[in-house]
Amino acid sequence: MRPAIIFGTRPEIIKLSPVIRAFLNKGIQPMLIHTGQHYDYEMSQVFLEELELPEIDYHLEVGSGTQAEQTGFAMIKIEKVLINEKPDVSIVQGDTNTVLAGALASVKLLIPVAHVEAGLRSHDRTMPEEINRILADHASEVLFAPTLEAKENLEREGIRRNVYVVGNTIVDAVLQNSEIAEKKSKILSELNLSPKEYILVTAHRKENVDNRDRLTKLVDILTSLPLTTVYPVHPRAEKKLKEFGLWKRLEKAEHIILTKPLGYLDFLKLEKNAKIIMTDSGGIQEEAIILGIPCLTLRYNTERPETVKAGGNILVGVEEELALMYVRKLLEDEKFYQKMASARNPFGDGKAGERIVNILLALWEEGKLKVPSSNFIS
Repeated sequence: MRPAIIFGTRPEIIKLSPVIRAFLNKGIQPMLIHTGQHYDYEMSQVFLEELELPEIDYHLEVGSGTQAEQTGFAMIKIEKVLINEKPDVSIVQGDTNTVLAGALASVKLLIPVAHVEAGLRSHDRTMPEEINRILADHASEVLFAPTLEAKENLEREGIRRNVYVVGNTIVDAVLQNSEIAEKKSKILSELNLSPKEYILVTAHRKENVDNRDRLTKLVDILTSLPLTTVYPVHPRAEKKLKEFGLWKRLEKAEHIILTKPLGYLDFLKLEKNAKIIMTDSGGIQEEAIILGIPCLTLRYNTERPETVKAGGNILVGVEEELALMYVRKLLEDEKFYQKMASARNPFGDGKAGERIVNILLALWEEGKLKVPSSNFIS
């Protein structure tokens, strides 16, 4: 088998790394196609180096643009590679523009698509990620759902063939790398931080940072937090904070430490040692519950409802009163804190990458890996 693995952002690199390693353990060298959706060195290349992944075969340098521009440009460049290389299967992960571009370019060339982390739904079609994940699922031949709930989402949309519940590869990645991060990363000393004495924040999603009112509310929350706060700032967020005249408010807040995007091991160490995590990232919601860190999600919905049901995650949106109430409760009520910190991880045992590769190899050897015939939206 010759698989093509298509990715373009930091979370995709992290979550696909266990799949890449599982192929390598079988003696199979996957073709790695990096669209460059996260084109900044600090957002991508450092992760590839830290995770000790093989050299990338194709850097497509798609870069930024509108939703249509980025997706369309990625499709054009991916298609050229696929026509030239003719892989047996294209593997995509998640809900980015790269995922949609990779799925559409592949299926139009009659190359079967395997979607890792299939079936996630926020049920909010104003989010571009929701559109991407729905369309990618319906274009895929093999769907790897992380949980039973994700599988049920697919079934409600009529997708019942070649759906496998395998757990989430983020568990594999966190377990494989958290101990390495603890030993190698010096980020706590570099930022003069002590374990469990800071809040870790990430916020970059379009619905939060592109909207002036919501971004102002987010800054209101961050500047009011009662504990040292570390905020690695995504380039998109920094651009909008400066455009809306909010950047200086964060700079002037003595308790806030602003950093550039961090390497995976540094960020993982910050996550593992945080008192509380506040985020609008789906992947970090997952990582928080895996690591046992209470998470307050700066959104009004989530495609990771399992984290909320398990009790490790609370949706607070960008409502200052609600967010600060839960922060204070976590800091002052030890029983409440421990209840959230001990929430059961719903995403599996850390062997998802191995299961995914075993399933793909079995389908390929049996001649059952082919272009989809029934999963398209009618």
